[in-house]
Amino acid sequence: MPLGSILVVDDEERQREIYRDILQDEGYEAVTASSGESALRLLAQKRFDLVLTDLNMTGMTGIELLTEILRADPTVAVVLITGYPSIESAIDATKRGVYQYLEKPVDRARLLEVVDDVFARLEALRRTILGSSPAIKELVRLILKVAPTSHTVLILGESGTGKELVAREIHHHSPRRDQPFLAVNCASLTDTLLESELFGHEKGAFTDAHQQKKGLFERAHHSTLFLDEIGDTSLAMQAKILRALQEREILRVGGTEPIKVDVRIIAATNKNLDQLMAEGKFREDLYYRLKVIPIVCPPLRERQEDIEELALHFTRRAALTAGREINGIRPEALQVLRNYPWPGNIRQLEMAIERAVVLGESPWIDVNDLPPEILSSGSKAGEKPPAGAMETATAALDRQLDPVIPEGSWEEHEKAKISEALERTNWNITRAAQLLGMTFRTLQYRLEKFGIKKPVS
Repeated sequence: MPLGSILVVDDEERQREIYRDILQDEGYEAVTASSGESALRLLAQKRFDLVLTDLNMTGMTGIELLTEILRADPTVAVVLITGYPSIESAIDATKRGVYQYLEKPVDRARLLEVVDDVFARLEALRRTILGSSPAIKELVRLILKVAPTSHTVLILGESGTGKELVAREIHHHSPRRDQPFLAVNCASLTDTLLESELFGHEKGAFTDAHQQKKGLFERAHHSTLFLDEIGDTSLAMQAKILRALQEREILRVGGTEPIKVDVRIIAATNKNLDQLMAEGKFREDLYYRLKVIPIVCPPLRERQEDIEELALHFTRRAALTAGREINGIRPEALQVLRNYPWPGNIRQLEMAIERAVVLGESPWIDVNDLPPEILSSGSKAGEKPPAGAMETATAALDRQLDPVIPEGSWEEHEKAKISEALERTNWNITRAAQLLGMTFRTLQYRLEKFGIKKPVS
């Protein structure tokens, strides 16, 4: 199996063959195209991980090809090669999203260095940023684009969308990756504690300062510092953070000598900073200092096509942790997961799957294993919910037969409801399962579990 797929685009046949042979010798799949137009036709038929293209070609230029490629699929890495480098063309290519810019002649070692780096980064990201929706493709492209720089990044998004994961991936793919990634939740600390945590303090600076302490800014020298929930900081703390960003130096609490620091700041918030600024609760100068490169983590409801992949990933992980053998998720349960709006986003989905794995008794996650709040929410407006999507196995009968749960264990109550449903349907298992809000197989499993058998007439 090839290491990855690469499309080589050059209007010089000999050059195309050289690149193709080098890449194939290293185990990559390499396909060639003699023009930008022919490259686009190939890209319409097959997805390539990387496009290696000459900048100056007859017809469509490398920049024009780059633009068309990234418009169709932002996750494709594009490397431009040219024999006539210029500052203007390099800046233009960088702005448009080029991964790397190489000058001819490109020797074998340099070519493979760049290509290997592309695939190492793509593989690492695909293991962590799961999904194939357009929103996730754009997120991955932005991570790869901003990671090599030292620019400040502001990550925006609702709670549970994976903002810290994005911050960690930016650090992991940056030149600072060999240094530790440091993070602080600004909302969890008072101003006094946060100031000490960020900037450190001198011995005797306050009552409990028995020794000198280095803050996160110092400890993150030549590394990355993640300021989570930056929107929850006070105006006074915002002023101190702004000074550290502008002057690239900090002052320990109780200290008199400024300390120079080289820190890449990534901040995140689930708050509307524009609204906070309008209300006078967030400094405009800090906002624009942080928002050099904004990245938005999409809510899960806007990337429904990723729910199945995420759910299966969480299932495998939870099953391994719980020591259970889980075969997968029933189609009916997947439909319920797709229809749910997920106000808690990815974090809520992960917790729901963990609960289903721990509490479920079947080797499959079924509708009835999902949390009550998901089942009671119903499907999206205008869609008919699948069988069992609106209630748990016993909730349907609780309303139809007896709304009061009798004394005794829940298991005994469930067993009684199943028996009652079977009696009402004259032991028609299919109809009883519908009445209970279960699938046919789930009811069969329950019958075996509880030892319920049809009475001998």
